[in-house]
Amino acid sequence: MFLSLGWLYAVFAGILSAHILQKICFPYFWKDLLFLLKVMRYGVKLEVYKLRSEVCTVLDRFIQQAQRIPDKPFVIFEGHAHTYRDIEQRSNKFAHIFLQNTNLRKGDCVAVLMSNEPDFLCVWFALAKIGCSIAFLNTNIKSRSLVHCFTSCGARTLIMGSDVADLYNGFLTTLLEDNIEVWAMKSSTEHPRVFTLLDKIDAASDKPVPAIPLTTNIKMPTLYIFTSGTTGLPKAAVISHLQSLKAAGGFWAFGGTQDDVIYIPLPLYHSAASLIGIGGTIELGATCVLKKKFSASQFWKDCRQYNVTIFQYIGELCRYLCNQPKTELDKVHKVRMGVGNGLRQDVWRDFQNRFGNIKMCEVYGSTEGNLCFMNHIGKIGTVGRSNFIYKLLFKYDLVKYDMVRDEPEKDEHGFCKRVKHGETGLLLSKVSALSPFFGYAGSKQLTEKKIMRNVFVKGDAYVNTGDLMVEDQEGFICFRDRVGDTFRWKGENVATTEVTEILGLVDFIHEVNVYGVEVPGHEGRAGMAAVIVRPDHTFDGEKLFDCMVRALPAYARPLFIRLQEVMEMTSTFKQQKFHLVQSGFNPTTISDPLYVIDYKLESYIPLTDSVYQSILTRERKL
Repeated sequence: MFLSLGWLYAVFAGILSAHILQKICFPYFWKDLLFLLKVMRYGVKLEVYKLRSEVCTVLDRFIQQAQRIPDKPFVIFEGHAHTYRDIEQRSNKFAHIFLQNTNLRKGDCVAVLMSNEPDFLCVWFALAKIGCSIAFLNTNIKSRSLVHCFTSCGARTLIMGSDVADLYNGFLTTLLEDNIEVWAMKSSTEHPRVFTLLDKIDAASDKPVPAIPLTTNIKMPTLYIFTSGTTGLPKAAVISHLQSLKAAGGFWAFGGTQDDVIYIPLPLYHSAASLIGIGGTIELGATCVLKKKFSASQFWKDCRQYNVTIFQYIGELCRYLCNQPKTELDKVHKVRMGVGNGLRQDVWRDFQNRFGNIKMCEVYGSTEGNLCFMNHIGKIGTVGRSNFIYKLLFKYDLVKYDMVRDEPEKDEHGFCKRVKHGETGLLLSKVSALSPFFGYAGSKQLTEKKIMRNVFVKGDAYVNTGDLMVEDQEGFICFRDRVGDTFRWKGENVATTEVTEILGLVDFIHEVNVYGVEVPGHEGRAGMAAVIVRPDHTFDGEKLFDCMVRALPAYARPLFIRLQEVMEMTSTFKQQKFHLVQSGFNPTTISDPLYVIDYKLESYIPLTDSVYQSILTRERKL
């Protein structure tokens, strides 16, 4: 009897000790385990698709949901609810129009230039139903970049939204001269050769189109989404069914359910809104509230009106919400989760203190990348969490990076050097069967440029993310900065080479070096350009302003100009950015003449100390 009790006490003490030890040494063990099991379960499903050569695509999943819950609202847009059946039938109509009035066939690529609206989804699904791949064009970029985007993805047909057709007359003229087939939602008086979709919609059948053969290859391209990258002009990232299905599982992995209402204020041409937002809504069988554009003043009103439970964000979005006037209704809502990226620590804390204990789920991953981190713990300031199991499945490394030379550090054998825990390093993701890299359409050189070979051993291959990260002792991963020719501003990647090319067209500019500088109280880095003026020319702020507004979207325009006599170069004859970035835009510490963009005066004006102080106090908006 006493021996039995002693044995029980010993077992109990052992279990208690193990529990205490786990809490102290491995505090996130169970959360990690449960999350990884969930993710692995989803991954096994994708692997089964590979083995069976039968893929249930995001479109297939949508059709399943339309049959299962036809009357459930799928998209709420501007106060109107569109059910799964509504979107299914309208997309069938568009599919019939394309089949009967175009030469589009399976495998063709079609470019879509549309703002957020339900018909964006209907056109997307319709094209997928007839077997086409779709290229989402950014509605903010200018005609020159649009032509490049259109040609790089190999499209011969363009679909335009009802509110964008009149904004791109020059672009349309160029395409029509090249015998590109153009369809618009509404008729165009200036371009009679543009076909009109809505003229044919009433007569079109809403029955399913003839079934195309099942998708057998999960790695087959389904979308092209454009990303700035480091080469200047936007690049067409190849999005396979594998990537779209992975992204669609994001909300589910974080605990989303069919009862959630998901708020999508981001543009659908971005992977966050289309792949994670719409794809995730479909995977859950949930409802989404789609906004044409984000409005900070309308955000919480919408959340209360539509009983929103999950919202998508970028870091700037949450800061805009925190900058709104406080009200008694700040915590009166049903939002329980935010999913996005780029949320700064101070904004994260302010947001939760003000609007309640909303779980913020940071996701790290580029549109074209082969690696994803997910902050399922919700620890402030981290983009994700890793552990030994994750590292077994997804190989990545942080390597030492020389900021002055703007390149990874190498050892005596020419291989990269790994950083220690707590040190900042360049994130590299290994290319493997589990984590393939699909690269970019239009040029193998662009894809190859993104890959680093012979990193640790001869023959290996890693994707260079261009991001500086740090991993602490507990496995939490924090984003530190962008490197090379790209930085982020207003939630967008800005390629300095594209901005440099545009600045080079200004007649008084001889040489230019574009980089990003930190602005207190703002996310990311603001564009700044060090400029050498041509001999016998003078700096003209009005002319420069006019050129920038005409040629570049707002987020890509340099906000600050620094006039220099000589450009600093590295030992390998590359423009030196490191010291320029470090010195910032403070006129009291920089002897070179400085200028700042002024939208009221429509010019670049001298950046005096008083103007500088107004930027720091946010009296002057950037």
